Amino acid sequence: MKESLKKNKMIIIISILILVVLLIGVTFAYLVTTLTGEKEYIVRAGSLNLILTENNEITLEGQIPQEDSVGMAQDGFTFSIENKGDIETEYTVYLDDIELSSGETRMPDSALRYSLEKNEVVGNAKDLTTMGVNPNRVVDSDSLPVDGKNTYTLRIWIDYDATTEEASGKVFKAKLRIEASQVRGEPVADVLLAGVGENGAINTTDPDQTFITGTDPNNYIWYSGKLWRAVSIDTSDNSVKLVTQWNISSITYSSGSTAFEGSYIEEWLNDTSVDGFLGNLRDYENFIKLDSVWNATETAATTKPAETTMVTAPVGLLNIYEYTMSYSGTTNSNGYLNNGLEWWSITPSSSSYVRFVLNYGSTSSYSPSGAKGVRPSINLKSNVRIVDGDGTIDNPYRLNGDNEKDLSGTLLNTRYSGEYIRFGTGENNLYRIVSHENGTGTKITSAEPLKSSGTFVTSTFGSNTTFSSDITIGAFLNNDYLNTSNGYLTDEDIAMIEDSTTWYLGTVGSGVSYKLAKYTNTTDNILTSSVTTAKVGLLRMGELMAGQFERYAVKGGSSVTGLTTNYWTLTPYTSSHVRHVYLNGGASFSPPSNANGVRPSINLKSNVIITGGDGTLQNPFTLALQ
Repeated sequence: MKESLKKNKMIIIISILILVVLLIGVTFAYLVTTLTGEKEYIVRAGSLNLILTENNEITLEGQIPQEDSVGMAQDGFTFSIENKGDIETEYTVYLDDIELSSGETRMPDSALRYSLEKNEVVGNAKDLTTMGVNPNRVVDSDSLPVDGKNTYTLRIWIDYDATTEEASGKVFKAKLRIEASQVRGEPVADVLLAGVGENGAINTTDPDQTFITGTDPNNYIWYSGKLWRAVSIDTSDNSVKLVTQWNISSITYSSGSTAFEGSYIEEWLNDTSVDGFLGNLRDYENFIKLDSVWNATETAATTKPAETTMVTAPVGLLNIYEYTMSYSGTTNSNGYLNNGLEWWSITPSSSSYVRFVLNYGSTSSYSPSGAKGVRPSINLKSNVRIVDGDGTIDNPYRLNGDNEKDLSGTLLNTRYSGEYIRFGTGENNLYRIVSHENGTGTKITSAEPLKSSGTFVTSTFGSNTTFSSDITIGAFLNNDYLNTSNGYLTDEDIAMIEDSTTWYLGTVGSGVSYKLAKYTNTTDNILTSSVTTAKVGLLRMGELMAGQFERYAVKGGSSVTGLTTNYWTLTPYTSSHVRHVYLNGGASFSPPSNANGVRPSINLKSNVIITGGDGTLQNPFTLALQ
């Protein structure tokens, strides 16, 4: 940022004006009310009784831009929310603009960073824009049981990289607003146990987990931009185990060890940065059990494992026993967890091999230094509720707190990995959010490799393994693909794309970490110097959405569907081979002279807004420039 801004002694006032707010709502029908940040009480007859108490006020004066480590060390603004009524209550905390005084100029959200601490769990530093746009900046959403209490500390500071134009001499003032209501819907476990449709059943033979079985039960759940299947209910706490329907990526399991704990795959699943799975899940602290325990004990394919090797982590993988229990009463090829692709389990078969599921539904073993598909698994908290949907693939269950109906005017850069976007034309008009890697924009990729008249477009990589806009596939992406006469994009689409993006070209060989595609090593997060700049690129190996999202094998057999194809990543395997995502869901490599599918990746500008849709496959977001 500019030196002149760092030296300025400006006055930045961030005031959050709430003392104590008492809410009591009516007892009949659906309870809902809104609390604004004013010194007043809202009282009605009934039993909904929510108390919000502040402990101090944020007033920052004479501040200069700060590194995240400094901003997160400040005292911050503390407040608590307590349910003293006699029914469970859900709420959303918003951060609203306060009207400025005469002569004041508002600082844009893009110049600010924040961190939210909840019940002594400190959240990562984020751009304030990720909360949303005023008046829809969401600080947090949760539900509280009777006598439940959540305590928060909100820290806000000026971004170290803010420009003089953004921040100098400007102010930011805001106040809290709480929207609270009676909890909607029914707990996920209760809905599933009540019935999973004629193509599914409930298996209660295991005392520890109640399994969902069958060929295609009504157990589809949409959460955080991804389609999941409910696998089982933990009988001890009614938490619900989910696994993604598709392979979210494809990575090497480990350098050779069959242990899940400490493996590359465990790191990727629980990485809270922009590069990992957990860090891109929506409000995961509210939805999933962070202390989930995963059984990674070596066992035979159909035998319930002993509790010898147990790993505690928020995100894990299914063990092979859980997979086989899903098709109890049917053959393995017809069970609902057979997605027609190959993917890792958490279960070793020996000291040298890890079990995985084959594309036609059987199980086998593979060296952990190889790369297979990854289907992350999580455990939903018992208090998470279903508020919409019927559990079918076309109308999956929707969860309370992840079911917005109207997002018009919301910045796309506040949304979540996996959500669908209407972008492009014709048969290539569907894209998905990958991440927000550059901080302010939104990285997206085509939902499937490009097609022409129903046939996958293929291209050689080029004369060498280093991606650039000059090499064969790079030239196609940065010329033909961007030429509206070729029918891939419209002028409006192209106007939303950042002119230049940095693409990381680190090498990922056999038995090494996915992180080497972007970093020099796996520990200190120093970015690789192997980079190129271009408007359009490709996904890296191990990146989110670098998986397969359609069946390779026909369910119930080994014949292929023609619905998938190999497609290039921009990650070298060696100096003579390039990584590609294989059509069966794993990752492989081939010489750059080979022809594979093309799945463009681009960064959209920070001022792209949502004009319609809800981000699902059935109703993708529509976009425009703000």
